[in-house]
Amino acid sequence: MDRSLPKAILFDLDDTIIAFGVVSMDTWLHVCDIHAGDLPGWTAEQLVEGINSYREWFWSDPERHKLGRMNTINVRYEMVRGAFSRMGIYAPRVANLISEDYIEEHERRVHVFPGALETLQELNDKGVPLALLTNGNKASQRGKINRFNLEPYFDCILVEEEFGIGKPDERVYLHALEQLGAQPSEAWIVGDNLEWEIAAPQRLGITAIWHDSLGNGLPEGSDIHPDRIISSLPELLP
Repeated sequence: MDRSLPKAILFDLDDTIIAFGVVSMDTWLHVCDIHAGDLPGWTAEQLVEGINSYREWFWSDPERHKLGRMNTINVRYEMVRGAFSRMGIYAPRVANLISEDYIEEHERRVHVFPGALETLQELNDKGVPLALLTNGNKASQRGKINRFNLEPYFDCILVEEEFGIGKPDERVYLHALEQLGAQPSEAWIVGDNLEWEIAAPQRLGITAIWHDSLGNGLPEGSDIHPDRIISSLPELLP
């Protein structure tokens, strides 16, 4: 094994290996632009602003977040219905159409980040054991894993619904490391969520690498400090 690499690496899935959340805003704008004509007095930009405000509120609560990621289809409808209710828009048919079109268009836009599969393959070739840790329901997360044929790259895959607990519960990281035969001090974790893939693993002694795919940098005033920041997975390679 290359000595400049760790004994094992833990990877997140969404917005680390595949572009998922990072394509959401453009997708919302696309579908709202299609349907804004059915809502006199409202622009696509205003609809997206309202949906985004509701999304931020919804996902800010850990309990709502967990419930939402366990039922990703229903939550898409909830985002539009909730936003419309806040905005004083009564148009259930249009809300459903926007939700349905979003689900279809977002699915089409989800893709593997450039260089991600090549990086995983090179790590495999160098003998670095890899684990994939992903929160969410089995159908959604396994669907993405199968769609992009990711399973062969990993020695261990933990999906929240299958495993029974998810990040940032320390048992998730420790179980994965046990499967890979590594101690926390011998491992890296790579992901985009500052709590799940940076702060929580750091408390265990894991080297935490933040994947900042959009290049926006850390949020202003962040008290979480990654050990390293990358904008693409090939940067992991020596």
